Parts: sequence; C-alpha cells; structure tokens
Amino acid sequence: MSDTLFATSVFFRLSIAGNDLGAFHTCDGMGAQMEVEQFAEGGNNGFSWQLPSRITWSNITMTRPVTSDTAKVVKWLNDVIEKVERKDGEIVALTPDGSTIASWQVQGIVPVRWQGPSFDPSTSQAATETLEFAHEGIDAS
Repeated sequence: MSDTLFATSVFFRLSIAGNDLGAFHTCDGMGAQMEVEQFAEGGNNGFSWQLPSRITWSNITMTRPVTSDTAKVVKWLNDVIEKVERKDGEIVALTPDGSTIASWQVQGIVPVRWQGPSFDPSTSQAATETLEFAHEGIDAS
C-alpha cells in the first residue's frame, strides 16, 4: 500500500505489465462506444437494421496527489520513450481498508499524457498529477 492515506471512500490501484504504479484518487473515462451502421432492407419499410460495427474505447484518466509513486509513473513513461510497446494492465477499485470492490483488465496500454504537479504555496490544495492513457479494450474480472 502506498504511503498516502485516502480520504475518499474508493481509490484505484494501477499496475501495468505487473509494475505497480500506485494508488489514484480518481479514475475517469472508462467506457466504449459502438459504431452502428444502418441497413435498409428492400421491401421492409417499417425499420432499418442497426448493425454493430467498430468499437472505440475512450482514454482513461487517473489523478492523485503527488506521492513517492510519482517516480514510478515517470520511469514507466521513460521506458515507453525508449521502446514504444503496448502493455496490458489492471485497474482495481479498493475500499479504504484495501478490500477489492472490482477490477478491470486493460489491454494494450500506451500513455497519452502525464501532467506533473503544480506547486502553488498560496493555496492549501495538494499538488496533484494526472495520467491519461489509451488502450485496446477492457475485460471485467
């Protein structure tokens, strides 16, 4: 478990290719959209067939306060810079006591964006980081 205590009721643990990148406060964008093609059948004027086509997976964005795990994300990004390779990973939703609520296997992860911390001593907000990544699909565990 990370050295950070979370005040929220749920937090998310991210690992990519077995590499634990730590816990995150939020996980946003987990979803998919199915393209549908309409097909009008000759002689059938009552409706058009709705045929499923391609699926598009949305990018996932995870945020958290800066912790010692921030270095793990930066290392992963540097590894991808040296050799771009899609890796499978897992997102696990956990309760504050560490019990698993749900988990998702995420295929073909590649980083899209990492926003490091902004430090502003005039505010009392914690410095946060944001990680956004694309992927090729999700399976629920």
